[in-house]
Amino acid sequence: MEKIRVGIVNYLNTRPLIYGLLQPPVNELIELTGDYPARVAEQLINDEIDLGLVPVAVLQKMPEYHIVGNYCIGTEGEIASVALFSEVPLSEIRKVYLDYQSRTSVALLKYLMKESWGINPEIVQAENENYRAEIRGTTAGLVIGDRAFEQRRQSTFIYDLGSEWRAITGLPFVFAVWVSKKKLPEDFIKVFDEANALGLSFIDEIVAETENPLYELKKYYKLHLSYHLDDQKRKGMARFLELIS
Repeated sequence: MEKIRVGIVNYLNTRPLIYGLLQPPVNELIELTGDYPARVAEQLINDEIDLGLVPVAVLQKMPEYHIVGNYCIGTEGEIASVALFSEVPLSEIRKVYLDYQSRTSVALLKYLMKESWGINPEIVQAENENYRAEIRGTTAGLVIGDRAFEQRRQSTFIYDLGSEWRAITGLPFVFAVWVSKKKLPEDFIKVFDEANALGLSFIDEIVAETENPLYELKKYYKLHLSYHLDDQKRKGMARFLELIS
């Protein structure tokens, strides 16, 4: 049987999901590759993978998609690894760099700036990692993923996008979900879902074998991240897609 090509994000937040995907029986059914969120989305759209952990924002651009299983990258409030970083308060920001690795966080930030914060800075789409050196003075920057932990130690003001969304809507936020373009076999989805759940039972072990001196990983996995795609998260996701459409 031909293996199902699965694309996952190479961030610390996916370690619990990867843990299960590396175990049998699912590891014998899949071919696992990793990249940053925007790239995984491109891979799925271009049929380079069959199933991907993709940014929610990309769903509105797909004519057909299927959300696979009951797990995601989400938060009930503060996410810690997705924020707008600045040296000045929101009202003084004149320019904002957008993280090239992101789709969903970019869309969320644009919504927050316009509808919640009421600011209209110059927007610059970053093309590589060099933009982070420009986060100074009245220039702010969106940084996501593991690099956000580094930026937390450098910037004075941190505007956490998960917290901001929760404050406005009262809903949790979903950054990424498992998506396929074509319907996958139900028996595979069941095994895949069980593999996702497995790692969540081994958080302490995952923390013990993962080095990250920049942030307390146990707190990150158990407090900031919320992996189960429950009804409230589905409501939050639907609300977000409606607002950015």
